[in-house]
Amino acid sequence: MDFMQYWQISDMVTKTLFFLLLALSILSWVTGIIRVLQSRKLAANVADDLNQQIQVKQAEMIAADATTRRLVTEQILLKHIGRYRFASERGLPILGTTAAIAPFIGLFGTVWGIFHALHNIGMSGQAGLGQVAGPVGEALIMTGLGIAVAIPAVVFYNLAVRINRRVMYHANDRAHDLLARSAEMVVTQQPLTDSKSTVTQDSLAKGMHSNTADVQQVTHYHSSAASQP
Repeated sequence: MDFMQYWQISDMVTKTLFFLLLALSILSWVTGIIRVLQSRKLAANVADDLNQQIQVKQAEMIAADATTRRLVTEQILLKHIGRYRFASERGLPILGTTAAIAPFIGLFGTVWGIFHALHNIGMSGQAGLGQVAGPVGEALIMTGLGIAVAIPAVVFYNLAVRINRRVMYHANDRAHDLLARSAEMVVTQQPLTDSKSTVTQDSLAKGMHSNTADVQQVTHYHSSAASQP
């Protein structure tokens, strides 16, 4: 008995499970291919995109000091890395769910098929090995279908997770470089600020010393004028 004959004697439950497995298979293949392609594209462009986002934001804060730019840079990096993680995980729940439930759906179809076959054998009154082995063996087709649906979903899931780890590696690596540049700008600007403060303090000290000298000269002049007859 081939598959077409098995399909003709199958009941509505078995046919429903078959179409469910077929829908899960198509969905997992389409989702898996799209997810892998998008993850590979994201892994190739994530570093440049992150650098571009930071450059655009720093151009808007050209008048801010280095400390402020560093804080804003950290917030932007955290925001965009979270977005990259969310974008890279789209479709993974579908693949994981398909890989988890497809074998059990096939197993349920097998159990139901065996029950249906044994019921028909009991109704016919023929209990020979040939009458039992054929229908029971054909009921195992559903288990094979469930495994055939689950295997590609598992492969696509693991492949996408592997590529997503590379995406996060490139994003974090570029983020650390950008933060290091921000720290260097803070360290570079600090001596300039200290030197400006020193110059300002020296100017104030010189101004106070000059004022003191002027006061002393005025006081001496008044004293001299008072001592004359």
